[in-house]
Order: sequence, then C-alpha cells, then structure tokens
Amino acid sequence: FMLVMKDGQPVAFDPNDTKTAVTGDLFVDATLPDGTKVKSAFQLIKEAAFEKTHAEWCAICELKPADVAAVARELTSYGKQASVDIHRGVSQHTNGFYNVLGWYTVNAMLGNFDWQGGMSIASSYGYDGSKGEPFNVSKIPGKITTFGISSIRHDVEYAKTTIFEGYPAKRNWYPIASDVYEEIIPSIGDAYPYPVKALFSYMGSPVYALPAGHTNIEVLADVNKLPLFFASDILVGTTTIFADYIFPDLTFLERWEFQGSHPNMNLKVQPIRQPVIPPVPETCRVFGQEMPISFESLLMALGEKLGLKAFGKNALGDGQDLNRPEDYYIRAVANIAAGSKPGDAVPDANPEEIALFEKARRHLPKTVFDAAYWKSLVGDALWPKVVYVLNRGGRFQDHSKIATGNQLPNPYGKLLCLYQEKTAKNRYAGNGQHYRGHAHYRPQADFTGQSLDKLATGHDLHLITNRTILQCKSRTVTNYWLLPMMPENHISMNPADAARLGLRDGQQVKVVSATNPTGEWDLTNGTKKPMTGKLKLTETLRPGVVTFELGFGHWATGAVDAVIDGQLIKGDPRRATGLNANAAMWTDPALRGNTCLVDPVGGSVSFYDTKVKLIPA
Repeated sequence: FMLVMKDGQPVAFDPNDTKTAVTGDLFVDATLPDGTKVKSAFQLIKEAAFEKTHAEWCAICELKPADVAAVARELTSYGKQASVDIHRGVSQHTNGFYNVLGWYTVNAMLGNFDWQGGMSIASSYGYDGSKGEPFNVSKIPGKITTFGISSIRHDVEYAKTTIFEGYPAKRNWYPIASDVYEEIIPSIGDAYPYPVKALFSYMGSPVYALPAGHTNIEVLADVNKLPLFFASDILVGTTTIFADYIFPDLTFLERWEFQGSHPNMNLKVQPIRQPVIPPVPETCRVFGQEMPISFESLLMALGEKLGLKAFGKNALGDGQDLNRPEDYYIRAVANIAAGSKPGDAVPDANPEEIALFEKARRHLPKTVFDAAYWKSLVGDALWPKVVYVLNRGGRFQDHSKIATGNQLPNPYGKLLCLYQEKTAKNRYAGNGQHYRGHAHYRPQADFTGQSLDKLATGHDLHLITNRTILQCKSRTVTNYWLLPMMPENHISMNPADAARLGLRDGQQVKVVSATNPTGEWDLTNGTKKPMTGKLKLTETLRPGVVTFELGFGHWATGAVDAVIDGQLIKGDPRRATGLNANAAMWTDPALRGNTCLVDPVGGSVSFYDTKVKLIPA
C-alpha cells in the first residue's frame, strides 16, 4: 500500500487497483502523528520553482519575462496535445540531469505521456529471444559475468565500497548512471579505482568526439599508464591512431546491425542492416570457419583462443553453435519474424520472393551469404519468414495501427515518478550530500560543486557546437560525395560580436580558452594542431555565442601520411580541412584538468558551458 494525504489526513491506497480512483492533496507539507515530517512531490517541485521570482529565473536565462509567459500560456493551451521535446541543448551541461528532469516534469504535469501530440516511447520488435521467441540468444549458458567495481564506478555508491576514503572522492561515482564514456580513459590515467593493463576500443573516437578530448591523448600515448591499447576500426582514426594494434572492421554496407527505434517513431519497428556488398577486409579462419575480419570475428577468435564457453559448440544452447556471426544474426532475425506471442509472426515469403532474395545476393561471397546454411539455422518453417523480413530491410508495424483515437498505439503505460526515491537515496561523491530526487536548478559547477566563473575571466564568448546534415561525428569526412557541398567548416559568430572585436567575415581565427590557452591539440608526437578556422558571420546566432560544426579538423582518418607494414600511404588534405574546437572546452579543475566537465548525476558531458575568445590567426 501507499499513502496520500486527503484533507490533511493520511489515506492508504493500493497502487495496483485499476478500478478505484485515487484522490488526495497535491500540495502537502505536514507532520504525521508520529512526528515524521512529510512533503508531497508537487510541494517539493513548487518550492524549487519559487526559490526565485519569475523575473530572476528569466535573468539567469537571459530571456524577457513577457516572452517566457507567452510561451508558457501557449504550451499549456493545447491540453495533452503539446510536449517539450529535448536533447543535447538541455542535457549537455554540468546540471544536465536536473535540466532534463525539469522538462520531463513539465510534460508530466501536462499529462501528455502516451497521448497523440505528447511524449512517446521507442517501441521495437525484440531480437534477443527473451520474450518467448524461438531462439533465446540472450541466455548464453557459458557467459562470463562481471564482478567488482567497474572502471567508471557506475551502479554502486562510493560510501558502500571498501575503497571509501571520505569526501570528495578522487573521481566521481555514478550510482544511477551507466555508459559514462568520458570517464573511461581519464580513470585509466588516474589508476582509479584500479590500474588497467589493456584497453579494447570499438568504433568510437573519444579523443575526437568528447569535449576536451585532447586530455585522453596523454593517457593513450603513455605505456606506463596503459601498457596495451588495441582497437577494432574501419580506418586509422583520430583515437585508434594511438593504438598498438588495429583490427579491421566492416563498414555499414558490409555488416549486420539491429537499429532499434527512437521515441519519435510511434509505430513498432526494427530495421535490420545486412551485408549488401562483398567485404573489403581479408578473411580469417575462426572455429574452422572462413569469415571476414571484423569486430565479430575478432571477439570470436579471442573466445576461441581463451577457450571461452560463450563461443563455439553449443554456445547458444544445446545444438546451437556460435561458430560464425550468422549463427547469432540469422537466429535473431528469426526472433523478429516470429514475434513474441502467438499470432504475431510475419507472413511467409512465397517462392518467387525467396528466389528474388537469393538472386539479389548472388554477388556476395559464401563467407557472408550462404542461403542453405542460413536456412539450416532456423528450420524450414521459419525460413520463409526470415526471408520476408530481410527482403524488407526489417519489420515494421502496419501504419493503420497508428489510428487509435487520441492515444498512441504503443504506450509506455507505466509509473512516472515526479520524485525519484532511488536518486534521493544516493550520495554525491563530490561532497557526500544526497542527490535531490526532484527537478530543481543547479548552477554549472566543477566536480566539487565550485563555481566555474573564474574560468570565464577574459573569455566572453559562449562556445557551443552544432550539427550539419552534410557531416557528423568522426568518419563522414571520408565521403567524397558530401565534401564538395561543404569542403570545410567555420567558426560562426554574430556580426555584432565581430564588429565589437574588430573581426571580419572569412578571417582566420584561433579558439582559445582558460584551460587551453594555446588553442591547439597536442598529439604528443611533436605535432600540434591549432584550432584555427575561417570566421563566418551569421544573424542566426545570438550575440555572445560562437559555434562550429563537428566532422572536420582531423589529424588521422586518412588526413595525414601513414606508414603501414613499410608502405607509405599518402594522406588526403581534403580530410584535414577545418577545425575541431572540442579541445577548447573546459576541463574540470577539481579533477586536475584531465577530464572534461561532466554532469555528476546523469553522467553526461558539458558541451555548452565553456567561454572562449577568438584571436586573429
């Protein structure tokens, strides 16, 4: 049972009762008969909102109170058919967790979850077989489980460990977060919570993509801090250039992947990426099978060498071997095709469609396409359904299912907590205080909660980053169909700022900050790459803000000469154009400057809190 307060008195109710409506007081600030002081979630949120006046909040945001009031009136005028959709702009700050929680609290108060025009949840067809599908590829009998504290210290409270040494901790701990990308390499550098002897990276480029990613280079280049670094990559990238060994991987045209969905897709979908061209890398032999060198074959070869039971004979269960990637992937496709309940399977592909399926793949070598072998994995009954799904590039719910009145076809339909008890029970490793379990304002701060104002002294331009449809992330600069449309990026600025600073459109400028006063990437091999680029003036930016598009400014990725097995491979200067100003973004002074600023609760990085200045290059 749970309690509500009604007319000042506690009343018990069953949260699982679907028939009896629960009524009570939204705003509660009371003392129970035993002396316990209680407040409702709405009361806490109200108090947080009234910590400042409306005008004071608007001053922090540099917005006009009348504009905010007008937007609020419009937002609340549509009932459940309005929502606040958020992403990086809200979350990529040192206070990102509570910013996000604040906006989701607004959505909850609008009551728009699961309603047309409101907030939706991603819904996809499962492939791992954990919900009754034919092949449970998630339940691997010989799987090795993890133990102890992870190197990024997630899912555990600092004070409950044997290495607790008071507050603040040497580095942050993340009891309610996971996948804290920016913590991996700096934690290795600090040997905290323990030294790391070997690092294996796959696909990502933290050096290039993270704010202040240049701090990772010192660790990756130091064999005393990291004795072995090996990677799986499709090229010699901006992070893997520091690796001891690079194993080739497959590109998006050569590989398998189950993409899942996104909350902006109301219908249930599961797109399936599958090989459409012959593999570029050489083949290798693992478990007696010939296959392309790839991320998957590398893992399987390591498993074979180490004798791991999660690979090889009966790895997926009795009679279900894992000797090659397709042993997993084709069974996963069969799970998608079969569905998770009776009557949920897709139709069978007819003989003509099966013939088309085989003909369309006749150019692929047997190392990646073998129809007879694939059929043997799933059996005669499921094979036509597998073909049906693969021919369509995945499984997609019928569009007619979206017509469900005012509600969404695949609702979340679960509890929403305006007050997060799990969050409030945990303590912050920076000062030992409990996290607050509800939305509130937390100014930007370093790990120990100190203001960042000192870093802004002498730097009055707010640095952000933005995306362009023509480039993204760390590898698309290799696409020569895109480059002619945007051969380089720029540092964008409002003309009013340029006039104030005496700068002109097209001028070469360097980006510098308090934590990178030289404005450069130190690659530790005697090469330093300055953060210099052309200035572009635009009225689309607010005065006081500068930005750049990510995807340019490479020091690897085929942009420079490389010697591989004694053979010189010339770099292409087209891949080196523009700049990556991530290295100007502030490092955390409380962490000895070896890590970017982070959100200590949710684990996000700070892309939008740095102040810089531009100097003529």
